[in-house]
Amino acid sequence: MDHAKICKIRDLYRAISALERRFERLYDLNINEVMLLCTLRESGCMTSSELAEQLDLTPSNASKVIASVERLGFVSRARCKQDKRQMYFSLTAAGGERLAAMQCEEIDLSAFQF
Repeated sequence: MDHAKICKIRDLYRAISALERRFERLYDLNINEVMLLCTLRESGCMTSSELAEQLDLTPSNASKVIASVERLGFVSRARCKQDKRQMYFSLTAAGGERLAAMQCEEIDLSAFQF
């Protein structure tokens, strides 16, 4: 990998870190929590393993993120009717309201094309 690409990766990492700090400061949510809420808004009900795959998290880390937003009342859980061992998670009205309240300026990622 050449030097310019490495510098672009550094710049992208800085931009994501700044965005995460902004989310934490303004909305008291970290980037994984925000991405989980966004994923549920787009996809509806999902299992923890589906969320882990979509968010590129380990199953353990996904469980922690789910528990965090569930405690905040942004996500609810329900048992699958066909398989009582399986849990499905969905966005609550409060979670949808929190996402709607986020006034995220448009993020220009064009500078980070590789």
